[in-house]
Amino acid sequence: MASFDYIVVGAGSAGCVVASRLSEDPTKRVLLLEAGGSNRSLLYHIPIMMRIVSRRRSNLWDIKTDPEEGANNRVFAPPRGKVIGGSSSINAMIYARGHPLDYDQWRQSGLDGWGYADLLPYFKRSEGSWRENDAYHNDSGELKVSRSPEVDIFYKLFADSAEAAGLKLTPDFNGADPEGISWPDMTLRGGWRSSAARQFLRPAENRRNLTIEINALAHKVIVENGKATGVEYSQDGAVKVARCDGEVVLSGGTYNSPHLLLLSGIGPADELRAHGIDVIADRPDVGRNLQEHVNVITVVEPKDPISLDSKLRYDKLTIEALKWGLFRSGLLASFPTSAVGFVRVRPESERPDVEIISTPVWQDSNPWFPGIKKRAGHRFTTRLAVLHPRSRGYVKLHSADPARPPRVKWNLFSDPIDLETLREGVKLARRIHDSGPYKSLLKGEIAPGPNVKTDAEIDEWLRNNCQTAQHPASTCRMGTDDDAVVDAELRVKGVEGIRVADCSIMPYVTGCNTNAPAIMIGEKCADLIRGRRLPAAEV
Repeated sequence: MASFDYIVVGAGSAGCVVASRLSEDPTKRVLLLEAGGSNRSLLYHIPIMMRIVSRRRSNLWDIKTDPEEGANNRVFAPPRGKVIGGSSSINAMIYARGHPLDYDQWRQSGLDGWGYADLLPYFKRSEGSWRENDAYHNDSGELKVSRSPEVDIFYKLFADSAEAAGLKLTPDFNGADPEGISWPDMTLRGGWRSSAARQFLRPAENRRNLTIEINALAHKVIVENGKATGVEYSQDGAVKVARCDGEVVLSGGTYNSPHLLLLSGIGPADELRAHGIDVIADRPDVGRNLQEHVNVITVVEPKDPISLDSKLRYDKLTIEALKWGLFRSGLLASFPTSAVGFVRVRPESERPDVEIISTPVWQDSNPWFPGIKKRAGHRFTTRLAVLHPRSRGYVKLHSADPARPPRVKWNLFSDPIDLETLREGVKLARRIHDSGPYKSLLKGEIAPGPNVKTDAEIDEWLRNNCQTAQHPASTCRMGTDDDAVVDAELRVKGVEGIRVADCSIMPYVTGCNTNAPAIMIGEKCADLIRGRRLPAAEV
């Protein structure tokens, strides 16, 4: 039974940062527990392999949602990375911070230190941007950010069409102009994925004061006399206990952090007692307030064979593999996201309410070869996501067994505004496809398809085909009110010595891909623990 100053549970986007920053102090002993395995395989580090690692169930938590009534009772299996690096090892690598108003909304709710000007320095500290240093960017941070080189022509096609449809373009949605269509920043550099594990944890893993345990499933936080004193976990068939002299930091993510609190006796008292768990702290909002970016993919077919499907022929892929092996270049060194936009579709919106992601290849495309395996065909896809969902879901216990995943329900479209917003997003995608160079380039729409015309028909198609962006948040909500799970210092209310550092602490999910905000939260948490605070930015 070892003893540490800090125990971090979860080696995902935030957890890797917290463990790395805390272990910078050689006088502090840090333990990082990760339920998944190693990410040493090349598959995790070659950007184009995202589609493989994000669908391999052995890499993922075995989470399934309760039936979603708003999606015609479909059950979903959201891919969450169960591996060192967490979902940063399997995600689509879009680097987006969100609109300044997202964070100012947090500050205006009473959360001092969580406004945009307060948090921009934390985004900058971790960022190793391809851009030059300026008020919004830093080129020397650990997280390498660049642009995918394989999609320049496809970006121009989409951007010109979007502009012809009335949308604005922005050179940098992470800078002074966060609204519009842009060639996206990606967490990749030099042919490698920039996961939190590769960029933050690997440089720190040989520190003598940092212990990393993989395949270590946390059972509960041990609380004695109102204070966290350790973590019980299983590894290699044995149940172990690690003692903690300082603080326990939960970075398991939006599903697993509240699940561990519940297993530890911190949550709604009635739910805990129903599963035979002793109540340490009656916190009714643990696991509640779940938010997700509901989204959908529209598909169009070009008249000419110009998508990336041609490059997926086996002989051409072999050449691309050689390019990556010799020069870390070519298709394997990039990811086919050609454009990302944050736009408004509702006239009353003060900030972007829909994200647009354009890809010059069908999501179901696979390697092919004539006479051996049929090709998927040339397709362009446009993904639309609702950035500020009003629907709220939950994370609950299935049982007191820590090996059994939690119950999850998003309650998609329980607020009709979300359905209306996504419907308007589909209409916007159609306007883009019927404008500019796309107007003469495209043959027709595959999905929703020409027979889906009326609002009612679009809504039914959305219920049958919606997905989520894998950006869950807010189940350990930060706030100043009594019902909030954590305070502005990320400390769990009602118990000493536990903090939460991941997207579960967001009062409202940010209007963007959540990897960059998760890393920022990890940076902020480490500073809070160490009693430090970066000065606010002047922008």
